[in-house]
Amino acid sequence: MKKHSQILLFLILVLFGCTNNTKKDENVKSSIDSLPIYFSLANDINLPFNYKQKYNQKAFDVVIVQENDSMNRVNLFKIANRYYNMSDWKSYKKISKLVLERAISSKDSSSIGKAYTYLGDYYQSQMVSDSAFLNYFRAEKIYLRNNDDINLVKTLIAKGDLQLSEGDFFESEISIFKALKILKTKKDVNKDLYDCYNLLGIIYNEREEYDKALEYHNKALSMLEDKTILSQFQQRAISLNNIGYVYLKMHNFNQAKKYFKRGLEQKDLFNGNTTIYAMLLDNFAYSKFKSKEFTELPSQFYQALKIRDSLKLESGIILNKNHLSEYYAFKKDTFRAIQYARQALILSKKSNTIRNILESLKQIAIVDPQKASVYSKEYIHLNEKLLKAERKMGEKFSRIEYETNEIKDQNSNLQEKNKTLIYVFSICTLVGLFFYVYKTQQARNRELLFKQQQQIANEDIYNLMISQQNEIEQTRIKEKKKVAQELHDGVLGRMFGVRISLDSLDKIDEAQAAAKRKKYLTELKNIEEDIREISHDLNREKSELINNFVAILKKLFENQRNTHYSKLITKFDPHIKWELVDNIVKINLYRIVQEALQNCNKYAKADVIIVEFKSEIDYLILSILDDGIGFNTKRTKNGIGLHNIQYRATECKGTVTVKSAKGEGTILTVKVPIDQKINLHNNDI
Repeated sequence: MKKHSQILLFLILVLFGCTNNTKKDENVKSSIDSLPIYFSLANDINLPFNYKQKYNQKAFDVVIVQENDSMNRVNLFKIANRYYNMSDWKSYKKISKLVLERAISSKDSSSIGKAYTYLGDYYQSQMVSDSAFLNYFRAEKIYLRNNDDINLVKTLIAKGDLQLSEGDFFESEISIFKALKILKTKKDVNKDLYDCYNLLGIIYNEREEYDKALEYHNKALSMLEDKTILSQFQQRAISLNNIGYVYLKMHNFNQAKKYFKRGLEQKDLFNGNTTIYAMLLDNFAYSKFKSKEFTELPSQFYQALKIRDSLKLESGIILNKNHLSEYYAFKKDTFRAIQYARQALILSKKSNTIRNILESLKQIAIVDPQKASVYSKEYIHLNEKLLKAERKMGEKFSRIEYETNEIKDQNSNLQEKNKTLIYVFSICTLVGLFFYVYKTQQARNRELLFKQQQQIANEDIYNLMISQQNEIEQTRIKEKKKVAQELHDGVLGRMFGVRISLDSLDKIDEAQAAAKRKKYLTELKNIEEDIREISHDLNREKSELINNFVAILKKLFENQRNTHYSKLITKFDPHIKWELVDNIVKINLYRIVQEALQNCNKYAKADVIIVEFKSEIDYLILSILDDGIGFNTKRTKNGIGLHNIQYRATECKGTVTVKSAKGEGTILTVKVPIDQKINLHNNDI
């Protein structure tokens, strides 16, 4: 009987356990079945942010306890995607790192590459460019190894976009053309083609190659005829805005207006992409203003500004306020023009975006001429800083690629070594690695020393310009005091005495008056000579101020003659009125001369160098000639020095031509467009 009772109890426990397991399995199944619903709700643009967060968290709670298989990693990527769409960057990074760890533990190379891409997107959103580039580069290598062309294309596009944002236009162009080469062999890839063409349009617009920019932006627009490309992000409005912006930079304001207006007319633009709507509205208003059409202005500027302010779009707000400043300056409302320019400058400095600060400094220097010199100096300093930062970032990208490839090559070589000789070869590898690190460190130290020397040189040039300006200013003040003292103590006193004496002539007879009148006329002639001498002194002061730029150049030439054996001949056209040449042009010309002399000293082995400034109708010409060894301009790639010269000439809207051949020397000519009055002889100097 007791035995039967035990059996019965056992059966009850088993039945109870089965019931519990069944309920548990049903709960798990119910949670898994709910995943699509959670994903859909977390991506619903109509739901509030906190609701989308809650549903994405519920999806994560279901997925995190699942087995680490391919479906589990797919679901984790979906969760990361939704955090990306919500701009919840902290959660997005956390999930991306988690899926990377799971992919590595499972040796799932495809998911590893995708996780690196996600991390690259995260670091790009946080403007940590070197980390973003490293992750994109890792993903690129994995997709190349797996022959995964689709994901490789997307990674190349993301990498090209990053390089574009850092000002590395050449490498960005290479990345996009790599993607295009793959896409030409694929079908149904219009969305990726659109992204490539759109980025190329932006690159060529930044490089002021406007015909190419329009060509690729129009190609991007034609891709949108494919109805499979979702219109929820308003790509058509984006492309129309990009084309309009090219025409805006070309100063073809009527064409710009047409494209901005077409962009604004896109269906449901305001609700679909409010940011693009505000951008188009501001650009449309600005193109109207530049074409002298003032209907609905400045209300359209204010409408765009209100939208951007509500969305906290700092770059857009800064641009809007600079446009308003320019508008009110045109309307001769100086107070509002300066007010908006100052607001833009304060906000750009707060956001610490150098490009925005430069645009704001340029605008406020125009509307506030009393402080223009202060703003111009700050502009020059920041512009130099930006160029160095862009160059440094480009070098860092190249170094990441190089070092990553080096590590990969070393690992491959180690795997191919014979197992019986692994110990001996390991020692050799360690020795080689030691010398490699030693040599690399030496090279880096030399590079650092060169950069420090370059920085010191730049500081010396800047200090020289400031000290030269201060000396001239002090001289001018002394001359003013001297003139005032001479006028007060000498000329005015003597003239007062002559006037009193002339008044007294009425009280004496005519015979005595005639003799005294002659004496007073002689005194007046002496006073006239004194005034003429003072006037000549003032003219000499003006000449010193005008020749300030020439004096700074002569200081550079003096250092060149003292340091290098080459004979230096300099020529200045006396017809150039330097005081009318913009400071930006003079600074860039100074840098071009400095760079060209450095190239002559390092490479040309020249006995004679000739530097000449001359004026032509509508142009200022700088030519630098040497009788050195020369080079083949068709075979030799431009180094960083010639790139710098080309860039600075472009800053002045000028052109550079280089004529050279081996053994025949080199002629460098820079042609800068200039106001015609600058070429006229200045008779006042």
